[in-house]
Amino acid sequence: MPNKDLLDSIKKLREMTGVGFKDCKVALDESNGDLEKSIEFLRKKGIAKASKKMSRTASEGLALVKENEGNISLIEINSETDFVAKNQDFINFCKELSDLNFINKGDLNKLVDAKMLNGTPVKDNLVNLIAKIGEKITIRRTKFFDCSKGTNFYYVHSAIEKGIGKIISLVKLDGVSKENRDIGNKVAMHIAASNPLAIAKEGIDENLVSKELEIIKAEITNSGKPAEMAEKISKGKISKFLNDNSLLNQLWIMDPKKKVSEILKENSFENQLKVLDFVRYKVGEGV
Repeated sequence: MPNKDLLDSIKKLREMTGVGFKDCKVALDESNGDLEKSIEFLRKKGIAKASKKMSRTASEGLALVKENEGNISLIEINSETDFVAKNQDFINFCKELSDLNFINKGDLNKLVDAKMLNGTPVKDNLVNLIAKIGEKITIRRTKFFDCSKGTNFYYVHSAIEKGIGKIISLVKLDGVSKENRDIGNKVAMHIAASNPLAIAKEGIDENLVSKELEIIKAEITNSGKPAEMAEKISKGKISKFLNDNSLLNQLWIMDPKKKVSEILKENSFENQLKVLDFVRYKVGEGV
């Protein structure tokens, strides 16, 4: 039966590290009751745990956006379960990472080496959080839109807090003025809902188009239609695929009778509104 002093030390170590009773006792035994050495012991053990967890799939988590003076950063941090994505330690970690991501202008390599408020680099805090929570956590991807050219807008779908959600889209527009500024947030909302692959048809990956065409032709041929008819139908289907997946040709979610390109034209004043760039993060998509 552990003595009271040992139990007190275990309790304190658990509060400091979030690690379980048994591991804390082992750490204290190995460190002759020294709390600092026990923490170091657990950190080393945490690193071992973290490396084992890297084979798991982290497809839950959060996306976070930060905006200041027209510049916008975006980051996705993944966990294995949605339960952890609601954990306050995880959320606090993500918030601080979002701030650092903005400072480092979306440079992931710089971000992992950046020091957090506790004076420790992100990569070490990540390992400690993995050991504490017991799940694989990954900093998946980052983005930064500066305001040197164009005007930036963002939209968070079903935000759990300001700037935090599961789907976030950014868009950079040229030709924005006081009269049409509200269109930017609407375009960002459309992107979140409609998930375009590119601004225009020409921007869609050729390999993806070829693969889609191959599938369409095989489907039509297998249905028993003549070769000439199959060719005609496949052209129509691939044209629809390109329109459905290119932003400018998509039907506007707020008025499906019009295309996005028409909406931009209608809302242009001094200069023609143009989409310069966009990005959409859906947590776990493609993992």
